[in-house]
Amino acid sequence: MEFKNLVKANRSYRGFDENRRVSREELLEMVDCARLTASSVNQQPLRYYLAYEKADVDRIQPLTKWARGLPDMELPHKGMCPTAFIVICQDTRVWESTARFTRDVGIAAQTILLSATEMGLGGCMIGNFSPAQISEASQLPEYLIPLLVVAIGKPAEKVILTEAGPDESTNYYRDENDVHYVPKRRLEDIVIQ
Repeated sequence: MEFKNLVKANRSYRGFDENRRVSREELLEMVDCARLTASSVNQQPLRYYLAYEKADVDRIQPLTKWARGLPDMELPHKGMCPTAFIVICQDTRVWESTARFTRDVGIAAQTILLSATEMGLGGCMIGNFSPAQISEASQLPEYLIPLLVVAIGKPAEKVILTEAGPDESTNYYRDENDVHYVPKRRLEDIVIQ
């Protein structure tokens, strides 16, 4: 797939086909791609907890909060949850401060999702969770701090990119058919002349 089309296809999905399980091997391939990306001062402190067994996924799902921009809607809808999660953690034995590696987390998560998209899967980065609850549910040692949860699965919803209107609102929304719209600013509005 051409890179720009891969980027366009990589959306934040909040509805998945629960019949399509994601395998450990697929998750390992995604993490292997993330492993090869840049890391601040090349410290590589990120570690990845893979949840793909139904019991593990079912423990993590209720600890995540989705689509803060749609507060009156519960997402994912019942029966449309992801079938895997990758919890991106920092190993504080490598570097204690998590602030230095926030860029690394973004680079790793985007790489994971681009890899998933290339496989015909999709996902969503979730930052709204309690690290302590995720640690407990995943039985992580205290030196691994969860920084981001990435949901993975086979998308079962339509997401459409639109151009931000004259009011420049970037609030995403859903129509009466549950199609998800994501307004994007125009290129000429974000490039500094």
